[in-house]
Amino acid sequence: MRNYEIERALSGDIEAPVIRLDDVSKDYADDMHALKHINLVVNKGEFVFVVGTSGSGKSTFIKLLMKEIAPSSGKIYVLGKDISRLKSREIAMYRRNIGIVFQDFRLLPEMTVFENVAFAQRVIETPLKKINRDVPRILSVMGLSERLSAYPKELSGGEQQRVALARALVNNPMLLLADEPTGNLDPKNSWEIMRLLGDINKKGTTVIVVTHNKEIVDMMQKRVVHLSKGVLTNDYEKGGYSNAKN
Repeated sequence: MRNYEIERALSGDIEAPVIRLDDVSKDYADDMHALKHINLVVNKGEFVFVVGTSGSGKSTFIKLLMKEIAPSSGKIYVLGKDISRLKSREIAMYRRNIGIVFQDFRLLPEMTVFENVAFAQRVIETPLKKINRDVPRILSVMGLSERLSAYPKELSGGEQQRVALARALVNNPMLLLADEPTGNLDPKNSWEIMRLLGDINKKGTTVIVVTHNKEIVDMMQKRVVHLSKGVLTNDYEKGGYSNAKN
């Protein structure tokens, strides 16, 4: 396996990574090894696809970064903090510093588009004046300026995902985690979401996308990390899904 991160270190790129996994393993019941001795570094401003077949460890990987679960062994550093050691009361604060987008959108059905996005700011006690400035701005970027008063049930799948993306980004996180963000979308909307993620990345946000969409991975030619049966088998600076498996 080509060790892309060692090459970066030798080239003089020594900025503290946004994500670092040091010999991380995760075991479940019945002696199931979901991840095995994963070492990975993601630097500021990178766009990384995490790919693999069902059962490869992708879901476990993203749950570890979201702090939904803890590693069985090893250390995980995100934005310079050892999240392996976070106490339960610290997890909510940690999640405020990262953006998270899910396959199933997870919008609050009783809230409008504006209210769903504003919720991410209200929970961190953002002043109302700033909310009223930030929410329309990010919704405009997402092409949703005309949908502020709509409810989730009135939106298409693509619109719902853009609202979810706006909510994840309204607090200007350094890191965005996207778990199968195009899984419930048709090809047209899938490409629109990926275009938005690419634009966000160009502005400096580090983006991690867990996906099984081979076509998108092949077309975008970003860094690809491939997992197979819990093992990190390949890590390419640029490449497609098929390349990452070789």
